[in-house]
Amino acid sequence: MRQSKAMASLRKPVIVRKFSRDWFAGYAGTGFGQDTVELEILDLTGKVLRVSWDQVKWVCYVRDLPSGEQANPERLIHKRFAIRPRTAGLWLRMTLTDGDEIEGLAANDRSLLDGAGLLLTPPDTRSNTQRIYLPRQAIQALEVVGLIGAAKRRPRAEEQPELFPKEPDTA
Repeated sequence: MRQSKAMASLRKPVIVRKFSRDWFAGYAGTGFGQDTVELEILDLTGKVLRVSWDQVKWVCYVRDLPSGEQANPERLIHKRFAIRPRTAGLWLRMTLTDGDEIEGLAANDRSLLDGAGLLLTPPDTRSNTQRIYLPRQAIQALEVVGLIGAAKRRPRAEEQPELFPKEPDTA
């Protein structure tokens, strides 16, 4: 029992979309895009698939693996934010090398500069896709739309100084 819980956290369900519009579903390791030359996925039949990063459009971390939907297994209906996001982070708009545009929220940290790709929160978090990993080779242009910050603290109420202090009566 203990071993099965550990194994469940080592691999996450993903859907990998290639630039050729083909896709496949499977399980990815937790640290896959760091320094590897190719993406390694354990598919649903138990085979290990290896795909070079220049063929990968995106990797979607999903809640449920597809059970028959062939056209849009990621269920990424909204690729742009309809309104300003509420979660803290960088609001990014990317144009991919095939001309497709996608928006997402990225963490405002060094992961934007370092690493082999970007991990984004998609516009519709209620869909099947929870996170999207975009390899750097797939991004043609990147635009920062906005910086969404955490709620600011209100300053403590201080007593306001008087502009015209009262002079003592000299009568």
